[in-house]
Order: sequence, then C-alpha cells, then structure tokens
Amino acid sequence: MANRHWQDKVVVVTGAAGGIGSALSRWYTSAGARVALIGRTADSVAALADELDPSKGQVSHHAADISDENDIDRVFAEVHGSWGAVDVMVNNAAFADEASLIDTTPEQWDAQVGTALRGPYLCARAVLPGMRKRGGGVILNISSVNAKLYVGNEAYSAAKAGLDSLTRSIAVRYGPDGIRTVGIGAGTILTPGAWNARIERDPTVLERVGRWYPVGRLGTPDDVVHLAAFLTSPQADWITGTTVMLDGGLTAGNPVMAADILSET
Repeated sequence: MANRHWQDKVVVVTGAAGGIGSALSRWYTSAGARVALIGRTADSVAALADELDPSKGQVSHHAADISDENDIDRVFAEVHGSWGAVDVMVNNAAFADEASLIDTTPEQWDAQVGTALRGPYLCARAVLPGMRKRGGGVILNISSVNAKLYVGNEAYSAAKAGLDSLTRSIAVRYGPDGIRTVGIGAGTILTPGAWNARIERDPTVLERVGRWYPVGRLGTPDDVVHLAAFLTSPQADWITGTTVMLDGGLTAGNPVMAADILSET
C-alpha cells in the first residue's frame, strides 16, 4: 500500500534481485517510492523491474559491478539524470565464499571485500553530494552478525566489520548535513532458493540451525524489510551511526552452549 511519505522518494537498492534485495525493492515500490534496482546480472534485475512496475515509470534497473568505480559512476549518472538526488541508499549486495582463510586466494578475498565494502563506499560517495545539497537522506547498510562473532567466511566477515565502521564514520561526518547512516546486523536469513540444496540433503537442517538462535528460528526477508522500513522512515530520525542487530538473539547468547554449561550431567 502506498504511503504518502514515500511518494516520489528515490530509493536505490544494490543486490536487488537477491532474496533480501527483492523483498526490500518490492516493499519500497509498494510504498510509492521510485526504486532503482542494481544487480550484477542484467536479466535478473530487468525481470524484477518488469514484475514490480509493468508500466515502467516507477522502477529502473541497472546491471553493474558495484566494486567498479566506472560502473557506479554510470549508474548514478543515470539515476540522478532521471530522478534527481537519492533519498535512501540501501547497500545490500554481498556474497561469501566458503573457502577457509588459508584456501582463500587474494582474488577471492578482493571479490568479497569489493562487493561488501568497496561497493557501499562507492555508492555512498555517489549519493552523498546530492543528499548534502538537498539537506537530507538515509544510507542503510545491510551488515551481518559475522561482523560481531566468528561463524566462518573470513573475507565476508572482515568486510562486514568494515561496513559497520563505515556506517559510524559517515553518520558522524555527514550528520550535520541532515544525513543519517544506519546498519542492520542480520543473522541467518532464510532466502528463497539459497537453502533448497541443503534442505534436500538434510530435511532437519533448519531445525538444527534454529537451535542456535534464542527465538528458535532463522530470519526471513520480511524480518529485514520490517526493520529497514522503520530505520529509513521519519520515525527513526534520531537513530544514526549504529548497526541494529536483527539476529533472533544470536549475539546475545547461545542457548545450546548455555544448556551444556549449566547441565549437571
């Protein structure tokens, strides 16, 4: 349902065709915003744009490698040229390679850090001048529990820790310009397709993984959407420079470990 606040607001989402990205893009579009979808694969963002905006007036789609400065300059020249300054920049794109640190090649490291940290830096650099000129805007960085505790994926985790630092830095430096920067520290999110192969191999995997979360389940894209909608709204105007944990209590403590420690047997 359209929301008066979001009418004609300009929102950019990276990693737009993924499970979290598509859910975010769908919500902002339904709220009435103009949404620019950025993804690595042209066909995937084009298909999502067709689904969200058959009339082709509210949603644009752009294929880009967000770690590539030339790609980012091109995309934001298109967005600014069509719609003007960006109101909300959602840095969502990231991926994690399963290789251990010792088996991770420098190229794999650079690719993961490039998407999860260099990309948000380039996107923030692209939107900040317009936000400053207009006197406001929000940058939302989708981070991870990996920034806070070890759960594997060393390159991805290091990038997310850097992203949390970037969130704080931008918030402090550009807060006087009316710009807020906030993060979402997501736990394991059950995205469509991503878990299918694991569930086929082990139908109990969701139950087993869910035991590590105090609330007893994994997160969903809708969980991310609900928090993102609030954090980028006027109701969150006094929230900046922080990463809000959305992790089912994972970083608060481990119920399985606690049970083992407290067990008398």
